[in-house]
Amino acid sequence: MPLAAALVLACGFLILFIGGGARLAIGLTLKPMVEDFSWARHDIGAAVALFQVVSAVCTFYAGRMADRMSLRLVLGAGLLIAAAGIGAMSLVQSPWHALVLYGLIFAIGNGAASTAAVGVMVTRAFPERAGLANSLALAGMSVGQLVMIAVLAVVLLQIGWRSVFVWLGVAHLVLLPLILWAAPGRRAHAAQHAAAPPSGMSLREAARTRQFWMLLAIYAICGLDDFFVTTHVVAFAQDSGVDGFFAGNLLAMMGLTGLAGVIWAGVASDRWGPAWPTLVSFTLRLAVFALVLLERSTISIAIFALVFGFTFLVTAPVTVLFIRDSFGVKHLGAIGGLITMVHHAFGGFGAWLGAALYDRGGSYVPAFAVMLTATLAALALTLAYRAAPLKSRSSGP
Repeated sequence: MPLAAALVLACGFLILFIGGGARLAIGLTLKPMVEDFSWARHDIGAAVALFQVVSAVCTFYAGRMADRMSLRLVLGAGLLIAAAGIGAMSLVQSPWHALVLYGLIFAIGNGAASTAAVGVMVTRAFPERAGLANSLALAGMSVGQLVMIAVLAVVLLQIGWRSVFVWLGVAHLVLLPLILWAAPGRRAHAAQHAAAPPSGMSLREAARTRQFWMLLAIYAICGLDDFFVTTHVVAFAQDSGVDGFFAGNLLAMMGLTGLAGVIWAGVASDRWGPAWPTLVSFTLRLAVFALVLLERSTISIAIFALVFGFTFLVTAPVTVLFIRDSFGVKHLGAIGGLITMVHHAFGGFGAWLGAALYDRGGSYVPAFAVMLTATLAALALTLAYRAAPLKSRSSGP
């Protein structure tokens, strides 16, 4: 592996390691924050929902910028903004502070330095093994979830939830110099395009196909599931009588199995295409949603966390393959950014819906029933998906 490509992969991994762990930390701090301030859970749920919408929009625009300009600038600016937002969360006193700092400022930075721009960067560096390379970069999210959440769970117990946000801000700043040194700049982007001009559909052309709208629906439901679970699984476990320390480490456990899931997805998608791992992912989700609706023991919740964690990032590395096979790579960032935007926007709705249904009835059971039904629809959509060959639909370079 050439040194430049290895550095690109390391950059992608570390960006998602820090950003993925930081994004999920709100689930760890949800219960102590609402208890400290006597807030309702939907106060935090609203901040998470706003975060999902804002970060989703910024992911789309970051993807478009990644197609056209320096990845060093896009990713570096994202890290700096994210550091400011998540670090300042240690100072919140009112729900609107969380809306501004987490839901707006951190969301802008996290959306810029996220999977869309990283996916473009890694796919350019590894065009022949895009599935596996993106899986290795996206493994940063799982490792970050495993390592950072486990460490932050100890920080939370020892010195409080405010310190969690302080250390997350510091982590973003520590990473910034490496990204500014190693990520490709404008000159590298121009040289690569001059050597091998990419081909494929524009976003407008892709939107005229059936596959495009099916992908949007599949990723919308995936996001709905993902962020409902990551926002509420710790509180759900605590409500069900699970030990507090064990419940606090559920997100870390999910990160461990997520690491296995994302690597498997990359290998499987390079070999069999992106639809197969997506089908497996939704089938497993159906099984564990049904399990916790029927039984909410500690063992059942642990099984749920481990299995759902395995599926959590399965669809992330295959996104670039869905796009490449159906629409080409010329506008990979824009199309991938839009798909990610829809995924995150519906994720915000899932986080808010879980809180709203809980506050209304004092139980997460109705929310789990909604997720099971939506996942069944996603499974049907994935079965129906058929990607036509790019050469029959490409508009050319």
